Amino acid sequence: MSQSRHVPVMLQRCLDMLAPALVERPRAVVVDCTLGLGGHSEALLARFPEVRLVALDRDKEALRLSGERLAAYGERATLVHAVYDELPEVLDRLGIARVQGVLFDLGVSSMQLDEADRGFAYAQDAPLDMRMDQTTGMSAAEVLNTYPPGELVRILRAYGEEKQAKRIVSAVVREREKEPFANSARLVELIRDSLPQAAKRTGGNPAKRTFQALRIEVNGELSVLERAIPAAVKALDVGGRIAVLSYHSLEDRLVKQVFAAGAATTAPPGLPVVPERYQPRLKLLTRGAELPTEEEVAENRRAAPARLRGAERIREDIE
Repeated sequence: MSQSRHVPVMLQRCLDMLAPALVERPRAVVVDCTLGLGGHSEALLARFPEVRLVALDRDKEALRLSGERLAAYGERATLVHAVYDELPEVLDRLGIARVQGVLFDLGVSSMQLDEADRGFAYAQDAPLDMRMDQTTGMSAAEVLNTYPPGELVRILRAYGEEKQAKRIVSAVVREREKEPFANSARLVELIRDSLPQAAKRTGGNPAKRTFQALRIEVNGELSVLERAIPAAVKALDVGGRIAVLSYHSLEDRLVKQVFAAGAATTAPPGLPVVPERYQPRLKLLTRGAELPTEEEVAENRRAAPARLRGAERIREDIE
């Protein structure tokens, strides 16, 4: 697996966004919640020579490869096998009360897409697995073969924004009775065959939305994210910053909601002076979501759907 193929998305912008919280802070801690192949982590360690990095990933292979990549940084880098909603427990175990920076790069890592046998990519035939942590949970094949039709339709609509969900699921249910699904090529072919001509002409590979929906379901990505973003905000020191890269409108909406709630006053309407405990806890660092530049998308097509949002912790929670 060549690491040279892995180009971190919006790298410079993420570093610049986190910089004010990390520069000139003695013993600042930055958390990379989605280590992957370690591109963002390595850049954080190189640019901020004083910081300590804590990096999480649920994928043991990613941890192994990143461990080799970051070995030169020695004790400055602590790599942990964990899902990112486990951040509070991880920090607790490490005896870290507050952190100064948090980075999330959501979605599927380059390594998982590039390793054919993981079953994430619809462009090559592979076992339908899609688990980011292959030691636990249901595979995509099990979801396809065992979920009731209504539940499959819901997943394809909600997570894949697939307008043809009913057609696809009818075909899946018919086919799985003949023989359970095991590999990706059969699913790709079935999707292609069940879509009307017009639907095949738009938006790239017709299987893309279904594969995305299955991946999100298999890894519980949205429910994990729903817990993880508020937990990360809570872990931030005052003056600490969080940057989140998402690749899917549902992820981005979730991040936007958490940040907007933190940046709003919680005071009842009509108070002449807003008491401290109702004041916003966050300051937004982006106007809406920032997009990658055209140059970056030209160099790295995986950056195309990226949306970046950032926030700074500006006060403590007052109970």
